[in-house]
Amino acid sequence: MMSKSAKTWRLLYLSLGLVGYSSPSVAKAEDPALARPAIQVSNLSKCNEIRKADFSGIKEAPTQIISTEYSERSGDKIAHCVVEGYVTPQVGFKIFLPDFGWNGKFIQIGSGGHGGVIFDSGCAAALQRGYACLVSDLGHKGAGGDTEWARGNLQARMDWGFRATHVATVAAKAIIQYYYGRLPSHSYFSGCSTGGRQALQEAQKFPWDYDGIIAGAPPIRLSDLYVTFAWGALANRDASGRMLLDRRDLDLLTKAALAKCDMDDGLRDGLIAQPQQCSFRPSELVCSEQRTSQCLTPAQIAAAEKIYSGPLDEEGKSLYGGGALPGSERQWERYYLDNISGELPYFFNLTGGGFRMLFSDPQLPVDWKLKSFDFEKDFKMLDVMQSIYDSSNPDLTRFMNAGGKLIMFIGLNDVSMPNAVIDYYRKVGKISGSKTNSFARLFLLPGVDHCGGGPGAGSVDYLTYLEDWVERQVPPSRLFAVHPGVGSRTGTGESVANGFSRPVFPYPTYPKYDGKGDPSKSESFVPAEMP
Repeated sequence: MMSKSAKTWRLLYLSLGLVGYSSPSVAKAEDPALARPAIQVSNLSKCNEIRKADFSGIKEAPTQIISTEYSERSGDKIAHCVVEGYVTPQVGFKIFLPDFGWNGKFIQIGSGGHGGVIFDSGCAAALQRGYACLVSDLGHKGAGGDTEWARGNLQARMDWGFRATHVATVAAKAIIQYYYGRLPSHSYFSGCSTGGRQALQEAQKFPWDYDGIIAGAPPIRLSDLYVTFAWGALANRDASGRMLLDRRDLDLLTKAALAKCDMDDGLRDGLIAQPQQCSFRPSELVCSEQRTSQCLTPAQIAAAEKIYSGPLDEEGKSLYGGGALPGSERQWERYYLDNISGELPYFFNLTGGGFRMLFSDPQLPVDWKLKSFDFEKDFKMLDVMQSIYDSSNPDLTRFMNAGGKLIMFIGLNDVSMPNAVIDYYRKVGKISGSKTNSFARLFLLPGVDHCGGGPGAGSVDYLTYLEDWVERQVPPSRLFAVHPGVGSRTGTGESVANGFSRPVFPYPTYPKYDGKGDPSKSESFVPAEMP
């Protein structure tokens, strides 16, 4: 049976970070990248030599190797060398180096949540594709979503904030060069949530590190995200701390939102393609003398309206441009509802930990509670640390000039502020103008939750599309996305048992049903312009 701590980390990683790309099973058919001859190396002895090599002189990233381990080929698992080490003072990393079959390329997989753990599984799919693959702990050791490592530790905050991703990259490239005798031909970064924040920071701060970057569900401003989470969590509590909305109420809200806006893509499929345009209001469900069931009380309506609106100032103006979108209501459960054992939701505690990281030292008292946050003034106190964690700079001119390519994506059922991601991309467009589409594209996934999951088609092989763009100058104009259904296998490019596929078009277009094709197949949808 999985331990409580293991379950906690599994939830954290799946919901906040583990999405760089889908497994090879959903790769596009006859992918040229997979068909090219692999580089033959056979470096068993060199794997052992790395442990004795001196990497302390790497500029920017003095590195110490802790261990190396060589794994022989076994079944589908390719032979590879695993190198574990750290960059001064405490940025831990592992790099996985294919032996026979290196494709000549390098990828770093982003972290999740508050970091602190090196997740070996993050590199499994990349290694199978022949990539040298890097994962990092972002500069500290931690458990779950804790932030005790940040207490009185500015260096750890800076490493987690932006430095660790870069210096681990520098170290990894030096180790790759030592092992294979040359640098990688192409370098990629892929991450979601915290990994998406890392991805944008690389494009903004270190534009020469990577040729291509995948940034999934990035918290554009981390402080805005945590304030929004706190706002929603407290909105769903009455004065005594009891929940106002329960699971049945979320189902009721979802059903009403779909009844209002499901047909916006020309098909009643349980998905809202343009929730930003949906006019549903929870007040439509108010209880009355004529309606005494399947309705909401005024207090419940007020709670739902706050979650949709996101944080407001004392004059009722939006602080950050909005909250959750219509159609996402069932996803509110793990953010704002107690679990079945009556414990506070996981994200409630995660948000409290996030504030401990965001307030400047001296840290908050150990007994500080989320309900103590003052929405009228406390959010203004977060900007010192926010400047370290920030990924909101829309000026990507240096990344563009370096030839970099950026794929951004977010699920529209994601409670993590899709509007903020859309607004960021618009700002990139204002600066880069007509050149924006040549190096950066945003994809919005209807019905998809945070980094994947939900009722929408969220399984996409982003890496292959990025390879096509970087290496073959073929920009992604239409992504193939799959919802596998229950008990089905993904991957044929056609409809799947109990599931369906959808195209995903670059913003500002969305998929619209053509009115005659099989609604379970992506080819039955065409691009339509958003209003």
